[in-house]
Amino acid sequence: MNKTIFALLAIALLTACQPDTGDETSTLVIMDARVWTGDETRPWAEAVAVRDELIIAVGSNDEISGYVDDKTRVVSVAGSMLTPGFIDTHVHFLDGATALASVQLRDAATPEEFTRRIGEFAAGLEPGEWVLGGTWDHENWGGELPRRDWIDEVTPENPVWVQRLDGHMALANSLALEAAGVDADTPDVEGGVIERYGDGRPTGLLKDNAMTPVSAAIPMPGADMLDRRWHTAMNYLAGNGVTTVHDVGNLEDWRNYEIHKRLHARGELITRIYSVAPLQRWQMLRDEVVANGTGDDWLRIGGLKGMMDGSLGSHTAAMLEPFTDAPDYSGFLIVDLDDMRERVIGADAAGLQLKVHAIGDKAIRDLLDIFLDAVEANGPRDRRFAIEHAQHPHPDDIERFAVQNVIASMQPYHAIDDGRWAERVIGPERAKTTYAFRSLIDAGAHVAFGSDWYVAPATPLEGIYAAVTRRTLDGAHPNGWVPEQKITVEEALRAYTYEGAYASFEEDRKGTIRAGMLADLVLLDRDITAIDPVTIPDTRVLMTIVGGKIVFEGED
Repeated sequence: MNKTIFALLAIALLTACQPDTGDETSTLVIMDARVWTGDETRPWAEAVAVRDELIIAVGSNDEISGYVDDKTRVVSVAGSMLTPGFIDTHVHFLDGATALASVQLRDAATPEEFTRRIGEFAAGLEPGEWVLGGTWDHENWGGELPRRDWIDEVTPENPVWVQRLDGHMALANSLALEAAGVDADTPDVEGGVIERYGDGRPTGLLKDNAMTPVSAAIPMPGADMLDRRWHTAMNYLAGNGVTTVHDVGNLEDWRNYEIHKRLHARGELITRIYSVAPLQRWQMLRDEVVANGTGDDWLRIGGLKGMMDGSLGSHTAAMLEPFTDAPDYSGFLIVDLDDMRERVIGADAAGLQLKVHAIGDKAIRDLLDIFLDAVEANGPRDRRFAIEHAQHPHPDDIERFAVQNVIASMQPYHAIDDGRWAERVIGPERAKTTYAFRSLIDAGAHVAFGSDWYVAPATPLEGIYAAVTRRTLDGAHPNGWVPEQKITVEEALRAYTYEGAYASFEEDRKGTIRAGMLADLVLLDRDITAIDPVTIPDTRVLMTIVGGKIVFEGED
């Protein structure tokens, strides 16, 4: 090669490798951090440069220092760790936002405490206002299910509708039942249960499809109140390092999307949102996409949420064999399989993504079969079907997730919660593949993590702790419940970042830290890969950045 040409090429190559200190100066630089990039080509770094909404460089402190000028904000916290923004692939935004302003029953330890808290909360409301939220857990007081006679006397002027923490059964007081028209003459419903006293009157406890009339009777808050709740919820998420959520809403309507759109139009979103519509309204989503597209980096659509069964804690998960503690009962499907197949195939033919709730091993197997039917009916394409929760797969079905490219969208906090009592319900053998993080990852499946907020807290650090240690909330399993299903911290980080982006077809825009990606970042006060995993919940979020803007800043 001509020596002159060689020299020119060498100069050009050297120049390309140097920071551009002119137009490429940055608006924000984070230095002196342990940067976990999630990028397999460069998994670790110590500094990142951001210009406006994008990451423009990743490297060493020396490399990134060239991107700093007098207009650059420089953040330097010794011992800190920087990761991609956490992506929560399963939240119920409206319920979560409501729960932040509702009665708190999650840790009520006795029926008396349960009743007292509801009564005290109702005393602060105007007559006629509903008492909502709750997320109670009857396992806290030994398993007795609550009844309306527990709470009627302390709520004489306020309807009550408080949900169990899994969202698959809830308690109504007499006023709420009256508002919903549910009484002794109300027939049982397919895919749901109305618990009754001996004389046929409802106890107030309703499960799955039987919950619909009461939920529908709750007055919708006004726009101003909803907007305030949305801002509170987004600040809560930002404080926990969450930069994107997949909002799976509810099965009755798509009201959340209208609120997201309103705030987006005003430029008020600080959380990126994948707004998922109810499956039974898939034609509505199809028409919206045709008319207006799938959205932008802040608000996207294109996914549909369906339901196969209920939950293990409510004994409404559909199991292949009876429950261990109820040998004549194996739960149920809450939807007719032919109806589900028809909806899935129709929605898939329209190019929409399916994200369907399935918890029991029967529900998971039936859904995997339906997904195969959709592929056969509509031909090959990159679908990224997701099974939401995927909690109790049969061992024979674990490899099917990888073979069929079905995402296991899971919530690790549930493992350390349900692990307190799950073996009593399904026995130790079936428990071996309950929340089977290790088995699914080893099989080559995509595993994406979320919270199921409001059902569980939207706290990814607690989720990482749960997936890595599997130490149940009651302290009964210090070495982990079903420890063979533990995963590493980096695997859990990937499930909360890259895999979350993959689950909404956005891995080319977020989920890793590399040049050209959206600057969605979380700064932690310590390197969680280098500490005892038991102490991960002690980690603090120092800063949350979305699109290059600091949306949360704590104390270092």
